[in-house]
Amino acid sequence: MSKNKISFCCQTCGSIYPKWTGQCTGCNEWNTILEEVTTPPAARFQGYAGTQTTITHMAEVELQETSRLPSGSLELDRVLGGGIIMGSAILIGGDPGIGKSTILLQTVAHLGQTLKVLYVTGEESPQQVTLRARRLGLPEKQLWLLADTHVESILNHAQKEKPRILVIDSIQTMHTSLLSSAPGSVGQVRESAMQLVSYAKQTETALFLVGHVTKDGHLAGPRVLEHMVDTVLYFEGEQDSRYRMIRAVKNRFGAVNELGIFAMTEKGLREVSHPSAIFLSRGSQPAPGSIITATREGSRPLLVEVQALVDQSHLANPRRLTVGLETQRLSMLLAVLHKHTGISTHALDVFLNVVGGLQILEPAADLPTLYAILSSLRNRPLPHDLLAFGELGLSGEIRPVPGGQERLKEAAKHGFKTAIVPKANASKKTLEGMNIVPVQTLKEAVDWFERNEP
Repeated sequence: MSKNKISFCCQTCGSIYPKWTGQCTGCNEWNTILEEVTTPPAARFQGYAGTQTTITHMAEVELQETSRLPSGSLELDRVLGGGIIMGSAILIGGDPGIGKSTILLQTVAHLGQTLKVLYVTGEESPQQVTLRARRLGLPEKQLWLLADTHVESILNHAQKEKPRILVIDSIQTMHTSLLSSAPGSVGQVRESAMQLVSYAKQTETALFLVGHVTKDGHLAGPRVLEHMVDTVLYFEGEQDSRYRMIRAVKNRFGAVNELGIFAMTEKGLREVSHPSAIFLSRGSQPAPGSIITATREGSRPLLVEVQALVDQSHLANPRRLTVGLETQRLSMLLAVLHKHTGISTHALDVFLNVVGGLQILEPAADLPTLYAILSSLRNRPLPHDLLAFGELGLSGEIRPVPGGQERLKEAAKHGFKTAIVPKANASKKTLEGMNIVPVQTLKEAVDWFERNEP
């Protein structure tokens, strides 16, 4: 019989070392390497393969039409790519208390009306889960609960009950007998997820995994955890805010960066069908440093407000702070503004904010960001019915962005009268009631701002 092997594993990235060291060379983190006892490979991977494997020519592979199962929420279905695919593994991460267990409980309550669902809770007791279901007004007869953290025991119950939907809340509390390390360690998370995903693939069971996040906002555990699953969903938004957003950062069965928007109520998470109306709630009077832009989240355009505050700095190094935008991109935009227009902000503090807690990940917010900065710098409010979007190049050109027509149509539906857009995005067909101003360079855009007094 082979003896157990002792190794030292980083709890952040999963790198393995033959002896202990203070700093991990894989992720450069300090004091994250712990001792782990592992069993021989023959014992660890015994029984993972469901059937005997064979080599198949691609032309001989029989393709079956993939059917999607509605989750009961149109916003969640949008993020998943149209619905739940049987046999897929879905990982949901987010800050504590943001709504991960709530949306899963609502989803399985809907699916339980037609399919058998097993909800495995490793952090709460069945009484706590039942109290939450009653508070949300969910049917209790369709929910099957199991309070267990032992993977082998969970799989034994699953093989007997044969559920079509399996929920693990959460993967960090699971442990397997194949390893002697503590639950939540890199090895336990990796091996537990491997067994659960393998079971889901073999039995065509839809698997939901709840994952914890670190203080940096990343999923706790090894990075390989995200590679093992088919879909990775992240909760976004502040806990003190009413609205929650779910973003798909990985999806083998749909588009990534799709965004689902929910409102947290006493009865749980409710989907928001018209999110642009939420982010457009502004004061009745125009204020300096505020402008509306049309961003695109997945396949849907959203209208959001970008705010800027430019003030005299009393520090040797003026501050550049952003909320919802990239700080490094702000520094680049200010450098381009000074190079091509002569407008300097080197002695000023610049603060940016995207209203509503939304994260704008695309460069289409470059032009409205500079307009908001100019509005605050000149103390000149922009019209309420003004919209702008466009990517800014280092040579001062305004580049087109994808989905320009969809953005303009969304703005027209909400009553916007003027849109400053890249020339390549200017619509050949005029939109009723909207004046489209095409610009090619940053100088043209700044000249339009200087000419049009409020």
